[in-house]
Amino acid sequence: MIDPGSSAPAILQILPSMASGGVERGTVEIAEALAAAGFRALVASAGGRMVPELEAVGARHVTMPSLADKSPLALWRNAADLDGLVRREGVSLLHARSRAPAWAGLMAARRSGARFVTTYHGTYNEDFPGKRLYNSVMARGERVIAISHFIAGLIAERHRIDPSRLRVIPRGVDPRRFDPAAVEPGRLEALRAAWRLPSRRPVLLLPARISRWKGQKVLLEALAMLPPPRPFAVLLGDFGRGLYAEELLRYGTALGLGGDFTLAGHGEDMPAALLLADLVLHCSTDAEAFGRSVIEAQAMARPVIASDLGGPRETVQEGETGWRVPPGEPAALARGIARVLAMPAEARAAIGARAQAMVRRTYTTAAMQRATLAVYRELL
Repeated sequence: MIDPGSSAPAILQILPSMASGGVERGTVEIAEALAAAGFRALVASAGGRMVPELEAVGARHVTMPSLADKSPLALWRNAADLDGLVRREGVSLLHARSRAPAWAGLMAARRSGARFVTTYHGTYNEDFPGKRLYNSVMARGERVIAISHFIAGLIAERHRIDPSRLRVIPRGVDPRRFDPAAVEPGRLEALRAAWRLPSRRPVLLLPARISRWKGQKVLLEALAMLPPPRPFAVLLGDFGRGLYAEELLRYGTALGLGGDFTLAGHGEDMPAALLLADLVLHCSTDAEAFGRSVIEAQAMARPVIASDLGGPRETVQEGETGWRVPPGEPAALARGIARVLAMPAEARAAIGARAQAMVRRTYTTAAMQRATLAVYRELL
């Protein structure tokens, strides 16, 4: 636990909530690195299921419910609250990870004199007037972290920032956690029972939040194109309000897939989930800023088919560390699934081994932590 009276520099990360997802995972990982390096690691958010995990790595969470609110009134209130927090805790640097909290954080940093860093986590659509201005706060940090070269190019194109402020720091996985040898058989059996996996059928895993652009319907349509007995598909991810999950269940039934897939909900044990899969899929129809689920699967030596756009173009080398298919094309995905599952097991294992070696060489949590702390030290 952080000692509030400590003279160690304090770094404050701000985001809407600590529910689940890549942004939240990155927040925990940087908090862990900060605490280990002797900083005081603070995180402000509306809270969520990952707060205990955050506190377990040595960080302190400050609950600010309105950080999840995007209204102008909340923005001004959050700016004042963050300014007060910065002054009370002697915060040296604010690191904003989402747009609405970033606007409040930018104002608080300017008022207090704290340094300001942003991480550009998404593609951030521009589907109505003024949206580029709203998004631009993520390019206003004294240092702007892009989570992939794809995102770095997007920032340069949209916001024309000085290249000297931009740092490319890819997301990473922890090879201690994402290690096939570290997964006990009991964890696999527990998931196998929970998912009611049929015996002697290949398992397809799509680990992604249940959302239209994550491509669950694309997978169901592709699955329906495969001849029986089909592989069994596990759609693993948070349901949100559950409306789209219900729609997917109805859609799968209409396609005649009643016994061929399951919606498994939030995945607590992702290493075990990935290890159960014969093939891991990334089916997003919009460009993914990075695609952490892809490198998690590769770290577990799983063969991966990914949509050919956005961040996975950097992590999936065709035929070497996985395969890419055109996004939103079920027929192409079906052909890819059939081709990979028809490969000899040794050939699939070789692809998985090359992917695992690439991740351990390039995309680790430790590398991401070191690079991010180096950015902080540039400003401190």
